Amino acid sequence: MSRELSLAEIFQLGYYWETKILLTAVRLDLFSALDGKPKSAAEAASRMGAHEPTVVLLLNALVAMRLLTKSGDVYGNSSAADRHLVRHSPQYIGHLLLLHDAEWTNWGKLEEIIRSGKRSVDRHVFETDPALGANVLAVLHRIGQQSGPELAKRLQLEGLRHLLDLGGGAGTNAIAFCQVYPTLIATVFDLPATLQITEKTVKEAGLESRIKLRGGNFNQDDLGGPYDIVLMSDILHYQTFQTNQALVKKVYDHLAPGGRLVIKDRFLDEAGTGPAWTTAFAVHILVNTQEGACYKTADAMQWMTAAGFKSLEELERTAVVHGVKA
Repeated sequence: MSRELSLAEIFQLGYYWETKILLTAVRLDLFSALDGKPKSAAEAASRMGAHEPTVVLLLNALVAMRLLTKSGDVYGNSSAADRHLVRHSPQYIGHLLLLHDAEWTNWGKLEEIIRSGKRSVDRHVFETDPALGANVLAVLHRIGQQSGPELAKRLQLEGLRHLLDLGGGAGTNAIAFCQVYPTLIATVFDLPATLQITEKTVKEAGLESRIKLRGGNFNQDDLGGPYDIVLMSDILHYQTFQTNQALVKKVYDHLAPGGRLVIKDRFLDEAGTGPAWTTAFAVHILVNTQEGACYKTADAMQWMTAAGFKSLEELERTAVVHGVKA
C-alpha cells in the first residue's frame, strides 16, 4: 500500500521555483562563468553581463540547491555542475534543459488545454529552432550510448544481416548494434536535416562503411529494404493512433519473411497510472505536440497484430515490444 503524501510533500510538488532557477542559470550560462576557479558575484555578473545584486540571489539559491558551493564571498561549481552544466564539458546536458525552458510558455497553457481539449502547439520546437534540436539530439546521443549496447545484446541478433533504425536520430542505436554484432549492417532513416547530425556521429564511430543514411518522411516515403529487423525507438508518441497503425503495416511490408520488428517507447501500463514518469510525460506530449500521445503496450500489439505480425512479446514491461513477420 502506498504511503499518503504529507502536506510538506504536496507543497514541494507545487513549487516550480527551483526548476525555473536552474533553467535560468543554464540560459545565462552561469555555470560556465564559474568554470576554472571560484569567483565573486561581481565577477560572475560581469561574465554574464547581468545585474550583480540580483545575481547574488540566484547564486545563493543555487548553493542551497547544492549545484554551487560558497566560501566567504566566492562561488564555485559543484562537481556535478562542472561535469554536466559547463558548456565545454563532454558531458554537458544544458541543451536538453534549454529545450525544457523553450517549452515553458506551452506549459503555462495547460489549464486552457485541459478545459478546451484544444492543443496550442502547431509545430514542435525542433521545427521552430533547428539549432536547438540538433544540440538536443547530440545530448540524447551521449545518453543513449550507455543503453544501446545493452538493448542490442538483449535482442540476440546473431545471424541477422540488415537493420533499419527508423527515425533513428543521431544513429545511436544503429551504432551500438553494429558494434555489438560485427557482421550487421544498418540503415538509419530520418529527416534530411537530422541526418546531418547522424553522418557526423557515424563517422566518429568509424562505421560509415556499415551504416547507410536514408532521408525522407517515414510516413510518406519508401523505406527501402527488405530488412531482417526494424527498430522503432521513441518515435510513436509524436503521432496519432491511426498514423502509427499505418506505419507499423508499412514496416511489415518492408521486412523480409521471418523479419523482426522491435518497438521501444514510453508505454503506459494498462491502468494508465504508471510508470509515474510516463504519466507526466503523457501530459508533456499533450502540451508540446500537435497530435502525439503516450500509448499502452496493448496498443502497439494491436498495430502489430493488424499488420500480420506473429509471436508478439513484451520484452521489457512498458518499454519494448517485439513481433515476427510470418
